[in-house]
Amino acid sequence: MKKFVFSLAVMITAFTFSTKAQHATSHDQFAVKYPPETLFKKTLPATVKGEQVEVVLVKFAPGETHTAHRHPVATIGYVLEGSIESTFEGETRVYKQGEMFWEEPNGLHTSARNLSKTKEAKLLVYFTGPVGTPYLVPVKE
Repeated sequence: MKKFVFSLAVMITAFTFSTKAQHATSHDQFAVKYPPETLFKKTLPATVKGEQVEVVLVKFAPGETHTAHRHPVATIGYVLEGSIESTFEGETRVYKQGEMFWEEPNGLHTSARNLSKTKEAKLLVYFTGPVGTPYLVPVKE
């Protein structure tokens, strides 16, 4: 498992520095200043049949809070800038620049907010799951 997480971290870092946006997606379900921006999306080879990878840049305006949602696919996040307070499956944690986190598929992500009132925060988020599965599903509160 440690080898897998390390390999994934290396892959995310490589994507960060070597890819350009292939798809830009509008996510109208959130009234946020900076909607998530897909940086990379690829259907995986036949050896990983029916799976895809999507890397998304998520920006938070100063003090911004994102509302409840679920990620139906495996999720790994990396904080590029700032600090984010995240409540996932009832547990609230703070993630700072340079830290990574994992979210189980379909877990309830009640909220995420930028702790700074003056600076934006940025996350690089890596999603992997079945082809065509959305990486984000809003939850009605």
